Amino acid sequence: MKQTTFAIAVMLSLSAAPSLSFAQSSVTFNTALTSDYRYRGISQSRFKPAISAGVDFTAPEGFYVGAWASSIKWIKDWGGDSSAEIDVYAGYKGALTSSGMGFDIGVLQYVYPSAKTAAWDSLYKDPNTTEIYGALTAGMVTAKLSYALTNLFGNYNFTDNKKSDGSYYFDLTAPFALGSGYTLTPHVGYQKVENIANASYTDYALTVSKEISALTLSAAVIGTDADKTFYAAPTNGKNLGRSSLVVAAKYSF
Repeated sequence: MKQTTFAIAVMLSLSAAPSLSFAQSSVTFNTALTSDYRYRGISQSRFKPAISAGVDFTAPEGFYVGAWASSIKWIKDWGGDSSAEIDVYAGYKGALTSSGMGFDIGVLQYVYPSAKTAAWDSLYKDPNTTEIYGALTAGMVTAKLSYALTNLFGNYNFTDNKKSDGSYYFDLTAPFALGSGYTLTPHVGYQKVENIANASYTDYALTVSKEISALTLSAAVIGTDADKTFYAAPTNGKNLGRSSLVVAAKYSF
């Protein structure tokens, strides 16, 4: 899932190339590796390393579009047939000049190519998910709300024939500059999953990162209070939302 705020800080980039500019517009790239791809506190790679790459285009007016892809394990773990996640997004960033606050609004599509199989369909709906989001930044603090327009990552209540659209994620993040390129970033979020028993949870993270030119190295403690049964990996029964240390680095170019 598209790495936002905290999560994007725990990625490793492995390539280098100059950014491109078009009349004050810009195109930037990244490739990355992390010891565990966590999204909203839940491991997407079953606590294994994941590699990712992305591209972003930003216009001077504040509009942006981008795409990001990562290796994953959870779709195959639950009977599907996809080893990749592809996120495509577009939005607009600006400033509320009267208040000194910034805002960011947009839409994000999560795509899991060829994920659906007979085994998957017996438990879930289409995992491809569309969310809209809005964020406000005041000082160092960013508050963001993401709202699902479709079933959230394939979750569906077959017993009551109810969808999980309308699920939302609200989070707060505040990076504190410590000097010498170091940043301390606390994060807390709440994932509400509509009509699915035991699926909602709170996640938290504390990240220390170090910028070395275009490279960012980081270490993060990540955890959740997610239900241990609902979020247990079917391959080994481990709680995918358990607390753990994630080490990574990111290089943007």
